[in-house]
Amino acid sequence: MSVRPDTEAAAQQAANNAPHRAGFACFVGRPNAGKSTLTNALVGQKVAITSNRPQTTRHTVRGIVHREDAQLILVDTPGLHKPRTLLGERLNDVVRTTWAEVDVIGFCLPADQKLGPGDKYIVKELAGIKKTPKIAVITKTDLVDSKQLAEQLLAVSRLGEELGFEWAEIVPVSAVKAEQEAGRAPVNKGGGGRGAGQVGLLADLIAPLLPESPPLYPEGDLTDEPEMVMVAELIREAALEGVRDELPHSIAVVVEEMLPRENRPADKPLLDIHANVYIERPSQKGIIIGPKGKRLKDVGTKSRKHIEALLGTPVFLDLHVKVAKDWQRDPKQLRKLGF
Repeated sequence: MSVRPDTEAAAQQAANNAPHRAGFACFVGRPNAGKSTLTNALVGQKVAITSNRPQTTRHTVRGIVHREDAQLILVDTPGLHKPRTLLGERLNDVVRTTWAEVDVIGFCLPADQKLGPGDKYIVKELAGIKKTPKIAVITKTDLVDSKQLAEQLLAVSRLGEELGFEWAEIVPVSAVKAEQEAGRAPVNKGGGGRGAGQVGLLADLIAPLLPESPPLYPEGDLTDEPEMVMVAELIREAALEGVRDELPHSIAVVVEEMLPRENRPADKPLLDIHANVYIERPSQKGIIIGPKGKRLKDVGTKSRKHIEALLGTPVFLDLHVKVAKDWQRDPKQLRKLGF
């Protein structure tokens, strides 16, 4: 009579003997597909700003997930779209360059939106990248019922078949549900779990697809974004709230200076941050500043809380609104603003 070994113990032993893996995985998709929210949920901390406005992400943001068996460097990319400006063209170039450099590609498709021409265009381009494993990630599953979700899973599976390739995995996730269930507990160290909106399962599926490698970043690092860039992004995120539809694309933020206040007691430090909020036309200035400066003050208050949490120190935030005429179309202005 044969004796079946304890499967859980055997799995644990196999995991202990498995080589450590580390590498890069990027999330791609059309604008507002939930890529940044998913990145934050996997890392367990805010490393990418989010908004319900398309084109919130304007550059690649790396979030780092530390696990016993692997280190996942997640690259959140701008949404691929039909460009109308020089900025749009450059953002698309960033996306395609990233595809060529990563070990795994995650294509994000919202569960509550039918497959559209934009999705099919992106997947067609992905089909041309032969050697890189591709995972289809159905996001925002908390917004649909089981029937709608099943239809979306079938649709994305068929799309791969039509274009002559097979997804390495197709995973439904809810980053929002993961945050609620985990209480913002990080997925790092294997937290978050398979039940937490399936986000933990997604990390489990990405890890084996990465190359064997020691960790690429030190323990504890959650992003390689420079602090000044992250601060500027947090200010832009606050500025995006509540503005009219045409304005979000016109907002850019540059942090000019971050200096500790001199002659402060050691137990009462203060960091002075001077930043400029750029818009494209003088008529937009009033929208950002608001009546009697109230809106700009609200932007400062909201962003300062996130900045202080990020940097771990009290902050004095000095914001100014400036006009950089048609900066999205002007190569010189784009360079000045970091694009």
